[in-house]
Amino acid sequence: MTSDRMTKIAAADVLPNRRRGGDLRTLLSPATAGTTSGFMGVLTLAPGEVVTEHYHPYSEEFLYLVSGAITARIDGERVPLAAGEALHLQPNVRHRLENTADTEAFLVFQLGPLAPRPELGHVDTEQLPDQAGT
Repeated sequence: MTSDRMTKIAAADVLPNRRRGGDLRTLLSPATAGTTSGFMGVLTLAPGEVVTEHYHPYSEEFLYLVSGAITARIDGERVPLAAGEALHLQPNVRHRLENTADTEAFLVFQLGPLAPRPELGHVDTEQLPDQAGT
């Protein structure tokens, strides 16, 4: 549902992005809602799944763990995160998310401000194991 005042999007209506691991769905973005200051979405990590290490040169990232437990690696340092906890990352901070628990983890994320161009917003520093060398 979209009007000149708002956009409503269901996570179930957004295709998952699995390039970096997990089931990541960007819900509100310039492409989906015409946002101009950032974007937000949800991430589901099954036990053993990761989101590979990366950083954002222009954006702060805000993570909120709704359910489950994960370990974030922040510039290589292990930071445990439990349901009900939030994490704020400054621009240029390398981070990786790992579900080492035996239950699914569900997170909400938001990034802002936007990079000048989409291809400049995200820098990968590792690939998923099944994509290495391809």
